[in-house]
Amino acid sequence: MDITLDPSRDDLPLMANTSHMLVRHYALDLDVDFESQVIEGTIVLFLEDGNRFKEPSHSSTETCPLESNEAFNFRTPEPCPVPVTNARTFSSKMAYNDFTICGKGEKDTSDKGGNHDNWEQASGISSSKYCCDTGDHGSEDFLLVLDCCDLSVLKVEEVDVAAVPGIEKFTRSPRLTVGSEVLRNEIIHELVTMPADRWREQLDYYARCSQAPGCGELFFDTDTWSLQIRKKGAQTATDFPHAVRIWYKTKPEGRSVTWTSDQSGRPCVYTIGSPINNRALFPCQEPPVAMSTWQATVRAAASFVVLMSGENSAKPTQIREGCSSWHYYVTMPMPASTFTIAVGCWTEVMPETCSSDDRPSKRPIPSSKADFRCVGACGHMEYPCRFQNAAATTQEVIPHRVFAPLCLKDACQETLLRLIPSCLSAAHSVLGTHPFSRLDVLVVPANFPSLGMASPHIVFLSQSTLTGSSHLCGTRLCHEIAHAWFGLAIGARDWTEEWLSEGFATHLEDVFWAEAQQQLSPDEAQEQQELRACLRWHRLQDELRNSSEEMQVLRPSKEKTGHVSESGASVIKHGLNPEKIFMQVHYLKGYFLLRFLAKRLGDETYFSFLRKFVYTFHGQLILSQDFLQMLLENIPEEKRLGLSVESIFQDWLESSGIPQQLQRERQAGAECGLARQVGAEVSKWIRVNRRPRKRKRGERAEVFEKLLPDQLVLLLERLLEQKTLSARTLRSLHRTYRLQEQDAELQRLTKAVERTGLSERCSLFCCLWRKVFRGNV
Repeated sequence: MDITLDPSRDDLPLMANTSHMLVRHYALDLDVDFESQVIEGTIVLFLEDGNRFKEPSHSSTETCPLESNEAFNFRTPEPCPVPVTNARTFSSKMAYNDFTICGKGEKDTSDKGGNHDNWEQASGISSSKYCCDTGDHGSEDFLLVLDCCDLSVLKVEEVDVAAVPGIEKFTRSPRLTVGSEVLRNEIIHELVTMPADRWREQLDYYARCSQAPGCGELFFDTDTWSLQIRKKGAQTATDFPHAVRIWYKTKPEGRSVTWTSDQSGRPCVYTIGSPINNRALFPCQEPPVAMSTWQATVRAAASFVVLMSGENSAKPTQIREGCSSWHYYVTMPMPASTFTIAVGCWTEVMPETCSSDDRPSKRPIPSSKADFRCVGACGHMEYPCRFQNAAATTQEVIPHRVFAPLCLKDACQETLLRLIPSCLSAAHSVLGTHPFSRLDVLVVPANFPSLGMASPHIVFLSQSTLTGSSHLCGTRLCHEIAHAWFGLAIGARDWTEEWLSEGFATHLEDVFWAEAQQQLSPDEAQEQQELRACLRWHRLQDELRNSSEEMQVLRPSKEKTGHVSESGASVIKHGLNPEKIFMQVHYLKGYFLLRFLAKRLGDETYFSFLRKFVYTFHGQLILSQDFLQMLLENIPEEKRLGLSVESIFQDWLESSGIPQQLQRERQAGAECGLARQVGAEVSKWIRVNRRPRKRKRGERAEVFEKLLPDQLVLLLERLLEQKTLSARTLRSLHRTYRLQEQDAELQRLTKAVERTGLSERCSLFCCLWRKVFRGNV
């Protein structure tokens, strides 16, 4: 089945032909140039063809470091010049149907940003209009298709891995000709399938092979969304080179990273969580099924710190005066979209003095949690898995570091640094083994478009989380920590099912945060969670009133969810729709579905099941039915009450609007005590708003109760339902609750108010809020 792409639609194409070849490992060797705002260098792809894809195998139980930062030295590549002088280009003014490659001696007709090609004579490559079918075509050469956008590709070559000293250990047949394609491909196959307990040796040989000389340039071409590579005479994926080096550089306007200044005015660059993911950072296979490991060497001026998705806490190595090199790696296969990098003049925030009072105290863990231990082999492809390591399973707080611009160092010490241990410990008490061995937390520049973003081994947090009380920082930190399990260790096989990541993280953030606030009684924790459910109910209603129905569906592809073309290419429905950046439907409807299911089972049964689910599916990709089927198998018959996968699909995942079961629950349920208290305060403010400017003699002034941050948000939302709010009332609200000292949750409320278009009375309100929060968001 071919996928035809319409450039006028908002769907995001995933062009890589993953059914024919998969990248098993990326080796990046890059230089960061802040003057030109370009990242350039090479990436080596280690590939495996479709005939040799292995089924998931059992993970090794022998070797899994708590933090992979041991005394293990990699062969770090030296900087290499990019061979731009030999790269020939052809016109980028081509149609979407056919394109050709200029032969040797032809005139260079490119404009800036044009596509690059080899100078060897080529017979041409053809492609049907926006067609993703790139498999075997009879006598035609095989095409390797990679997702690529906003990149200048300079050269592509085959890597002669057979030239690496000592590599002969990876060859089985002594009769193979040295330097032959079959020999090189056999070496790569043996390398990518090494057992997990030899991960150090494997990474070392990946590094060695990535520095091996080239043994022949490959034809290539680019279009809007992809890079296509072929080798003359290689008609199948089996014949195609399995180690390919690509010379390339990013563009300043590339959409995968943002070049900006931090809060101290120093230049920096980081991956911003773009809808196009990382295809403008390096050529890659974007479909989630293309799970790979990676290692990266990044060079930058010595004043910069390089942070990245990596198992090791990298330290800089000076390679020449004024230039340092950083090296990171991962051994757990992950989709390329989860790769993250941030380069800036970050300051590591260290704890001032560690006293016994600073450490999170331990409280008894319920027996249902403490006694939970999984036995047996894992179901994922082989890698050094923490779930099989006895020490890792009991590690409540993993090693962590905090980085920020210098001007935010004190704020991080006061708020963020002390919250991380308790939030990590809380997450472990709920879900068990941390999937990743360590964590870096970076407070990113002010242009970061959300409150947080999680990637393997690193979390980005907005500076907005540092203002006000610790409430917003704690809840957001818990949300991002939850993504270590749901979104990263367990990923969605189809990106349209975002609820499998965001719904779970939203539901778990409340549970983690309640556990982290050890001074709370169970009743107080329950009250807080009910209050947050009330807030989310209001937001969901607002969201659904102000969005198109097709954007409200959690499983938009319905029965075609997870389907791809014969080549493995697909499209992400509405993946480029600008509305999606601001929408929370996947967070909120997913949250309410999980809350509904947890209530049906009871919390103890539900979270016991969830730990079992995590153990069963970590390191794998799932669809909604994988979770729902396993859940329903664990629900006693008397508690199902007509629940089935099909009914949940119909009511919750494949319909727009509010699910009927949720509507009935909210209508029948009584408000929690904290929400009732807000209701009483709202009544007081309505009376104040209706009073004349001067109070009558003897009339008593209203006495307002102190409110929790979430209560204050609910109060403001309910006051905005009034027809008029006077400027005097707004000023009084400002004084009473000291709004200039509150956190950024109120700014989110302000944006919601602006989206609803609530007449003139909101103009003053929004203007006031902007003044209050100027510089905080």
